[in-house]
Amino acid sequence: MNFSWFLKMAWRDSRKNRSRLLLFMSSMVLGIAALVAINSFGDNMRREIDGEAKKLLGADLVVESRFPITDTVRAFFDSLDTEQSEEISFASMVLFPESGGTRLVQVRALEGDFPYYGAIETQPVEASRSFRSGQEALADNTLMLQFDAQPGDPIKVGELTFTLDGSIHKVPGQPGIAATVAPPVYIPLSYLEETGLLQKGSRVNYKLYLKFPERTNVAQLMAETIVPFLEKEELRYDDVDERKEEIGESYQNLTGFLNLVAFIALLLGCLGVASAVHIYLREKVLSVAVLRCLGGKGAYGLWIFLIQIAVMGLLGAVVGAGLGTVIQFVLPELFADFIPVEVDMALSWSAILQGVITGLLIAVLFALLPLLSVRKVSPLRTLRASFEGDQSPDPLRFLVFGLIAVFVFLFSFLQLNNWLDALIFTGGTFIAFLILGGMARLLMLVVRKFFPTGWSYLWRQSLANLYRPNNQTLVLIVTIGLGTALIGVLFFVQQVLIDKVALTGSEHQPNMVLFDIQSDQEKELAQLTQSYDLPLIQQVPVVTMRLGGLEGRTVTEIKEDTTDQVRGWVLNREYRVTYRDSLISSEEIVQGEWLGTVNSPSDSVFVSLEDGLAESMQVDIGDKVTFNVQGAMIDTYVGSIRKVDWQRVQTNFLVVFPTGVLERAPKFHVIITRVESDQTAANFQQAVVKQYPNVSVIDLKLILQTVDDILNKIAFVIRFMAFFSIITGIIVLIGSVIISKYQRIQESVLLRTIGATRKQIFGINVLEYFFLGSLASLAGIGIALLGGWLLAQYSFETPFTPSLLVVLIVYLAITGLTMLIGLANSRSIVNNPPLEILRREV
Repeated sequence: MNFSWFLKMAWRDSRKNRSRLLLFMSSMVLGIAALVAINSFGDNMRREIDGEAKKLLGADLVVESRFPITDTVRAFFDSLDTEQSEEISFASMVLFPESGGTRLVQVRALEGDFPYYGAIETQPVEASRSFRSGQEALADNTLMLQFDAQPGDPIKVGELTFTLDGSIHKVPGQPGIAATVAPPVYIPLSYLEETGLLQKGSRVNYKLYLKFPERTNVAQLMAETIVPFLEKEELRYDDVDERKEEIGESYQNLTGFLNLVAFIALLLGCLGVASAVHIYLREKVLSVAVLRCLGGKGAYGLWIFLIQIAVMGLLGAVVGAGLGTVIQFVLPELFADFIPVEVDMALSWSAILQGVITGLLIAVLFALLPLLSVRKVSPLRTLRASFEGDQSPDPLRFLVFGLIAVFVFLFSFLQLNNWLDALIFTGGTFIAFLILGGMARLLMLVVRKFFPTGWSYLWRQSLANLYRPNNQTLVLIVTIGLGTALIGVLFFVQQVLIDKVALTGSEHQPNMVLFDIQSDQEKELAQLTQSYDLPLIQQVPVVTMRLGGLEGRTVTEIKEDTTDQVRGWVLNREYRVTYRDSLISSEEIVQGEWLGTVNSPSDSVFVSLEDGLAESMQVDIGDKVTFNVQGAMIDTYVGSIRKVDWQRVQTNFLVVFPTGVLERAPKFHVIITRVESDQTAANFQQAVVKQYPNVSVIDLKLILQTVDDILNKIAFVIRFMAFFSIITGIIVLIGSVIISKYQRIQESVLLRTIGATRKQIFGINVLEYFFLGSLASLAGIGIALLGGWLLAQYSFETPFTPSLLVVLIVYLAITGLTMLIGLANSRSIVNNPPLEILRREV
């Protein structure tokens, strides 16, 4: 037989079944739509990032340091004829005198014409430039809305009061969500010293923004001259190419993750395709048997139905690609808080083509699983309906399973660019399918083995429908269950994160931290704190230092040794350490012994290192570690290694010194307290900012609200994608119900014929779909609870207390929806006489 004959037979056979064939493919439309929408959005965003790379950085090169930019560095870039702008930024409190409101912000003192590309978007527009010429400031728009501030109002930064010149709406390269925790406030650099905020121990970032002359070969200049100089000066830098690569990689990871969520929706849809094709082929067995009697081979039926499925798969993929092309125009608004550029959407033909090919291939692969059985249909089925034929295992089914696994792995590898992560995703996906499928099989086995023979007829009939031929238990539990699991895990993880941060509910937990306290201010601030009846939970001295050497080798020698395993961040970072004679509740000694006091200057100093730091330093108990304490070298030895619970609201440190060593070193202090009421917190913060403007206050209640807001935004984006899986599961449910309708009609007609009432048949259907909805939702909730517990236990190391209300709402919603769809489908059976149904359906 030639291919044209197969096409003709597929066309003829489809004439009475096209609506059902289209229904098979409808379940994969949303999965394809999600893939095309995300890929199109990703393509447009990459195009935008490539075109706006300089605007994302605002300059050709940014040099960063934790220390003031030296004259040597300035002179070097002056020799290259560059334009320069400088920014000094740090966290500090600001006060709005009009309302009395205070807030921790990111103060950015700016000098020069930055940004050289793009603009700081402000309202009014001219404020982005005009604020630099006087004692004026710019504040983030959300910050001004919070305190009902307007341009022209005063804002106090440190000891100096500025006039608000305008509100900031966007900063080059900074997504909107980045300003949520510490919104930016810009002031002219020339007024920074008068604010009195730069004190010893203050954590300050220094940036030099540079613009090269036109026609400069930046790449060559960077490689030959600038990079060697910056490495010698131990300065960090960021150029246009690096920023473009960093941002592109970050959002490629985001779109890759969302693509995997969409791909799960597609897999669920294709599982529905396989189930629907399986039921469809049961009706076609007699036709295939007749074809065999006429001399056709077993593979003829396979090719006929495969052509039908492939054509429908292609149509479904095209429709999904079209829907995804429309959905992509919604995504820029959805991701507005997370992306640093405004994305102008356009058609991405590569994304559309990828979606169509992906949909066609995966649909055909899943449809092949039931289609392969067509090859083994015997001609005897025309005479004996009960003839089973060849029941031996089909090796081609194992090949198809292997092809599906390879396809899933390759797709996930293209999204993640890491074979191990792709392997984990593939394995995790199939494990989830196996768990849900196993639960469905187990439930069917249990119901069948322990069938309640003593129950009423309605209950027995509805339970029997869970395991009889043409049952929907397996496909519904897997599809609806996995979609429910995705949504449930998101709810549970979000709650875990909020609960982990929400430490303010505990009676004895601190909820306010004061830092950057100078030594001459510590006693007065402690008295101020107590005057508001607030407890002094902790008073901690903090000394800044750098690493001087390890085991007698200097930092420079370690860096030059290419075989050394010491991590680079260990050598380059600035350490903030404390000294005390005892450990606190968030610390636990895992190696060595804690020695809390040095009695004599001649005694050896034994410090305690955090376990992760000790591993990164490649040191063990007794090893020598030299610290550079602002010019003074101090030799210490590793006396103990601690495990630190960084999630606790306490002053945790990588390095802890014993008492008797650092008392005379330059330092600042931290005070931790607890405030019971919002009014007391506001009054206390106002008093601190007015009397000690250099001191910063972290209000953990505000942090909790901020984190909650961020988590809600992130969760909304992920739920948006996860709902594709839920809706796909619902479409699969509708398709399964409608397709099985043709088998259920015969059963219901027989029941009506032998005397069953409409009420009894209605009751059977209600109970059957109640069981199906309950099993599917409970299976998904079970997976979600397991996933939430594993994440809470091993990723967040916190107790897992799921919300029973969320569990109940999800269960009722999924079960109720399943019952509604099932009952809507059975109305024609219940409301009409048996003879009319037989005439219409046969």
